[in-house]
Amino acid sequence: MKGIILAGGTATRLLPLTKVTNKHLLPVYDKPMIYYPLNTLSKAGIKDILIISGPGHAGHFLNLLGSGKEFGINLTYEIQEKAGGIAQALGLSEDFADEEKIAVILGDNIYIDNFTSAINDFSKTSEGAMVFLKEVDDPERFGVATIEGDKILKIEEKPKNPKSKFAVTGLYLYDNSVFEIIKTLKPSDRGELEITDVNNHFIEKGNMKFAIVKNEWTDAGTFDSLLRASNMVAKKE
Repeated sequence: MKGIILAGGTATRLLPLTKVTNKHLLPVYDKPMIYYPLNTLSKAGIKDILIISGPGHAGHFLNLLGSGKEFGINLTYEIQEKAGGIAQALGLSEDFADEEKIAVILGDNIYIDNFTSAINDFSKTSEGAMVFLKEVDDPERFGVATIEGDKILKIEEKPKNPKSKFAVTGLYLYDNSVFEIIKTLKPSDRGELEITDVNNHFIEKGNMKFAIVKNEWTDAGTFDSLLRASNMVAKKE
């Protein structure tokens, strides 16, 4: 199974910090943000990892991480020339995936959980997709899952009136059919290809599993959540 870290975007919510560097290189407590998703994937046994970033600061990732040898992994790099959404960025990884299943993580998502078991099970037996949900107090900031028993019925992107408190966190497992799905997508009102649309395709086919994130989780895409991420990591250490 191969790993993909999506570390593009313009991160306007973190200006002026992101005038001079990529959001995913900002510090979260005592490490650059990108270290955390790298660690999440490598702890789960994924050693071949692609980092997709925008053109502005791509060289900074290479300077920081190099080949990945220092971390016991093999790193590859890809450029998303223009911000076109998470799904558009993911589409750039088709050649890297080479028909294998993939674990995709957003570069600003910080987890405490270890996902080795879920990823191993998915890589061996599952087809379709899997997402990881967490109950949050501000679900309107995220894709929100409506669940019934062990099934996801639908995911709504940033709903004004969320039907549940289950946010879809930024870790996704997909089989290789994800790339054909991405090719069928049309841009949303934001002009982007949305990962929620990808996930709803799998839901409609009855091919989506989910698991609940047990420990703390946060994104780090706003000043408040960046502070929360640093405090969460500091407390854990």
